[in-house]
Amino acid sequence: MDVLSEVLKAVKLDGAVFFNGEFSTPWCAREPDSCTMATYLSVQSKHVIIFHLVAEGDAYVRMGEDGGRISLVPGDIVVLPHGQAHMMGNGPPVTPMESAGHLPRIVSEGLRLYRFGQGGDVTKLICGYMTCDPQLSQMLLAGLPEIIKINIRDHASGRWLENTLRYSVDHAEASGPGGTAVVAKLSEALFVEALRQYIAGLAPEQTGWLAGVRDPEIGKALALLHREPAKPWTIASLASEVGLSRSVLAERFRYYLSETPIGYLTRWRMHLAAQLLKSTSKSVAEVAGEVGYESEPSFNRAFKRALGIPPARFRSHARPRPDQSAGAANSNGRAKTRRGRRELAVHGERS
Repeated sequence: MDVLSEVLKAVKLDGAVFFNGEFSTPWCAREPDSCTMATYLSVQSKHVIIFHLVAEGDAYVRMGEDGGRISLVPGDIVVLPHGQAHMMGNGPPVTPMESAGHLPRIVSEGLRLYRFGQGGDVTKLICGYMTCDPQLSQMLLAGLPEIIKINIRDHASGRWLENTLRYSVDHAEASGPGGTAVVAKLSEALFVEALRQYIAGLAPEQTGWLAGVRDPEIGKALALLHREPAKPWTIASLASEVGLSRSVLAERFRYYLSETPIGYLTRWRMHLAAQLLKSTSKSVAEVAGEVGYESEPSFNRAFKRALGIPPARFRSHARPRPDQSAGAANSNGRAKTRRGRRELAVHGERS
């Protein structure tokens, strides 16, 4: 049973490629954080995970002005699960290009090749992003570091994905209807492959959610809880399904995740409930039933313990009022107009 697939299915992962670039040394670019990215990508309600694939040449990435450089070679994919701002470049130090100022033009022109730099050695980058439900993705993201670097060419599946993605990006404009959707699905698959390789490479003594996913019995227990969260699980029934004694399951589960299986299940149910309250018109009683509570009062108590407020109040706070939505739309329109004016100052060459 594949717990990673179950979780990725639940968090509503969506991918896209927004940049196809060719940089020549020396060059340096300051990349914005995911909140800034979201304003240009129209995904403000989603969590944004950024990735960069080095298709050709060398580069480096560093977190912040004073962070150490992480060297990148062809086939390296860099994933920033928490979406922090970062720097990328190659060659001797130069004044960084502010990528945020170029984003309106880049996003509006699709995957046409963008060139930047001063004529030296060439680095080709394919950059994309994943969006996911911020509530449901907490468990997955909490187990990830601020930056992941994996060489996708280390495995045959990764090499196939990279070659297919590069071909699709290079021919996106000529691919006709559905081409963008193909590139999006390939970027999602590339991200999942990077996660798989990262999990496989964890040290044997590693603990945490991702290490638990890799463990055969604990991974199976997690998959069962995510696949059937409304089932009336007990430690005895879960241990029977996994093939361990209750004491061993409890001990190993706590070793990896620092909590009991039922405590973990309760947290996951509350994440699911919060997402349903925000995104559907189902009653509180219906939401309670979907996440495994026969009694609405007991669900209300559990939800308040977990999130600090009752479910009905959570829903009213999570959903914007009509006047707020209209105001946000007008504000976004004004922001886009300002960004459009700024595009007149954008430098760079497209081919």
